[in-house]
Amino acid sequence: MSFADQIRQKAEEFETKSPQEILEWAIREYGDDIAMSSSFQTQSMPLLHMATRIKPDIRIFFIETGYHFWETLIFCVRVASEWNLNVIDLRRDPRWDAFMGQNLRTLPAEDPNLCCYIHKVQPMQKAVNSVWAWISGIRRDQTEERAYARIVELQDDGLIKINPMLNWTTADVNRYIEEHNLPTHPLLEKGYRSIGCAPCTVAIGADDSDRAGRWAGRGKTECGLHTKMFKQKDYVVP
Repeated sequence: MSFADQIRQKAEEFETKSPQEILEWAIREYGDDIAMSSSFQTQSMPLLHMATRIKPDIRIFFIETGYHFWETLIFCVRVASEWNLNVIDLRRDPRWDAFMGQNLRTLPAEDPNLCCYIHKVQPMQKAVNSVWAWISGIRRDQTEERAYARIVELQDDGLIKINPMLNWTTADVNRYIEEHNLPTHPLLEKGYRSIGCAPCTVAIGADDSDRAGRWAGRGKTECGLHTKMFKQKDYVVP
């Protein structure tokens, strides 16, 4: 059986496993050669809690785009301090600095895809080069693209991507947060159920889907970390 077939078999096996069981396997399998990413919003808390209870020093990649709400940055620092987390900030390549010096305020509105590529995709591409496996918190109920993801995926470059929360719903997330008394992002109570960068995130109504406030009205639902954009080594104009 090829390695790709083994990964596919493992993905099928994990469809009936809990996130904790998947994390225990992943951390046992890859040890110090594994890292996770987190956006430090409310829905990120269960995965952070589970993973750090298994491996307290696990590397946690936080993408510091320079466009975050102050509340996000403060919440990240607070949780990292209280939980003693090993958070690693990821920032854009300095070679973009001159370009961004001219387009800092306008880029999110004029070309959000390029903005995401510069500030999120490229930094994460570089970061995962240092590990064998990457744990992400995506769920199938979040977007149409994520609905087709698998719990364990073999990337083209050999990276193993692990999505332990894939089968969880918003209700599952909320239940875990309540059961474990986890902290919540301060903007949650103001209608921000999914939080990204400040220029591209708005508050939403009670009847809206959780991600309705992300890039609202721009025909965009993903930053590119979990789409084919992540395979691109250079930005491709759509």
